[in-house]
Amino acid sequence: MKKPNIFIACDTDNLEKIRKIIKHSQTSELNVGYKFGLQFLNSKNGRKFVSSLKNKLTFGDYKLADIPVTCASAVKAVSDLKFNYITIHISSGLNAIRAAKKVAGSTKLIGVTILTSLDNKSLKKIGFDKNVKKLVMHQARLAAKANLDAIVCSPHEIKIVRKVFKKEIITPGIRLPGDKKEDQKRVMTPKQAFQIGATALVMGRSIIKGNVKNNIKKLIENLK
Repeated sequence: MKKPNIFIACDTDNLEKIRKIIKHSQTSELNVGYKFGLQFLNSKNGRKFVSSLKNKLTFGDYKLADIPVTCASAVKAVSDLKFNYITIHISSGLNAIRAAKKVAGSTKLIGVTILTSLDNKSLKKIGFDKNVKKLVMHQARLAAKANLDAIVCSPHEIKIVRKVFKKEIITPGIRLPGDKKEDQKRVMTPKQAFQIGATALVMGRSIIKGNVKNNIKKLIENLK
């Protein structure tokens, strides 16, 4: 049986905490990778630490959003870190994501759809006429057109994304049963997300808050 793919969101700039997260999340029952966001990547030790990681699946969550030449330049600027994945906002536009993809080399480029902290009401407030599902579907079509390697979307959009995007679907907004939603609006449990077609999950607070080893055990139990 194929091992579930889990990216642990290392959402801290505390280097010692990240070392502990990596140490205590090792398990033979999951394919575990590590997602590093701007908080850590922009910290004093972030870039140096990531460059020192060996034989680990890594995910640079830059969420690029800029004009085509800047997106491409940013991807090239971090090529020495040898990330397995890097994120770019699909809302940057078709030309920008194509430009980034062209220079990404062996790094897989992930298109970010609508953040899981947003819902229909939030979108309306910032000027979008389409609801979440319609906008995500539109962005998934753009991702397919640009030949992106993967898409990030909430678990609630997995089924509609799969209709138009045939590659990897990576899903944040994942909570273990009983965990608080906190600032996430569109969430689901790990088992539910895999059952409806996610190829990988991103999990942060449900894993890194408290005892990481115990939380990994809870995750494995939920997936049975």
